[in-house]
Amino acid sequence: MSGPLKGLRVVEMEGLGPAPLAGQFLADLGAEVILITRTSRPADPTDINTRGKRSAALNLKTPEGIEAALALIARADVLIEGFRPGVMERMGLGPEVCQSRNPGLVFARMTGWGQDGPMAQMAGHDINYLGLTGFLNATGRADDVPTPPLNIGADYAGGTMFLLFGIMAALFERQSSGKGQVVDAAMVDGASALMALIHSWIARGHWSETREANLLDGGAPFYRAYACADGKFLSVGPLEPQFFAELVRLAGLPEDHRATQMDARTWPDRRDAYAEVFAQKSRDDWMAIFDGSDACVAPILSWSEAPEHPHLAARGTFFTRGGVTQAAPAPRFDRTPAPPPGLPPAPGAETEALLTEAGCDAETLARLRAAGALT
Repeated sequence: MSGPLKGLRVVEMEGLGPAPLAGQFLADLGAEVILITRTSRPADPTDINTRGKRSAALNLKTPEGIEAALALIARADVLIEGFRPGVMERMGLGPEVCQSRNPGLVFARMTGWGQDGPMAQMAGHDINYLGLTGFLNATGRADDVPTPPLNIGADYAGGTMFLLFGIMAALFERQSSGKGQVVDAAMVDGASALMALIHSWIARGHWSETREANLLDGGAPFYRAYACADGKFLSVGPLEPQFFAELVRLAGLPEDHRATQMDARTWPDRRDAYAEVFAQKSRDDWMAIFDGSDACVAPILSWSEAPEHPHLAARGTFFTRGGVTQAAPAPRFDRTPAPPPGLPPAPGAETEALLTEAGCDAETLARLRAAGALT
């Protein structure tokens, strides 16, 4: 193992969405991530979230399976779980039990609604969490229903990244206290926190609750996507006056638009006018015009086009392993670079090896096997 997180040991309870991605990011940067999975199964090269992880297949419906899980947790710095509130407690793996075995454990909990509150026990998904926070109401066209921004806003930005932020903060605090703690990472909290700038603008009267009427929601003609002659698209976003001046010059827009760039009264008509201009050339023709400029124009690429773009290719942003194209570890470090990710291993392949490292002898392993605790 190498990378800036070398020496960090994490146990991840198998789940879906933001928690597995958090475990992947930690493994990408060199942490030893042990996945507790429900059953052994063949390796799957498309299961990117399991890359770099070791795993143990345990039957947590048996006392012996819980015993084995606790043996792994007792040696960990961090435990990640993404179940509904109370599930870990009912299994016998709640924070009190785990931290009695391991007082320094950071017990990181990932949910949509949070560990408490009237909706805590309800099912939900990214679109619901964004809906509750006001985020979703701001996305999409003014004359249509709100458009979900994939599952990035709550699952991954408000979920995964805040879970990781909480873990790192708790590990930092542990250096002085010597104690672990519970991290309650809720997607509704994280997605809301991401909108600090928008809430500032609302307080100043600079943001309307009408979709497609604001600076960053497609309302401004200079911060918007446009269709080109070939049916492909451009992203246009020169917010600053000096960058907007570049757009005006290179796209052949009226020079007097520079003086009234921020006059929102002009925006509806200019959106239509700019759309006509950009529809006159193909996407590649426009990119040849804007190449090397500060006009803040970039092509809108498909999933298959993105890895082939010269900039992303030069940086090695994507790589292919086992026939699967995926993103490389991020961010990057100069002294302790992340290890190149390998193929995702077979879940459960290291069950007995991991338990042996955790202190289980041959007799204990035989007892666990006999009890059906190892799957």
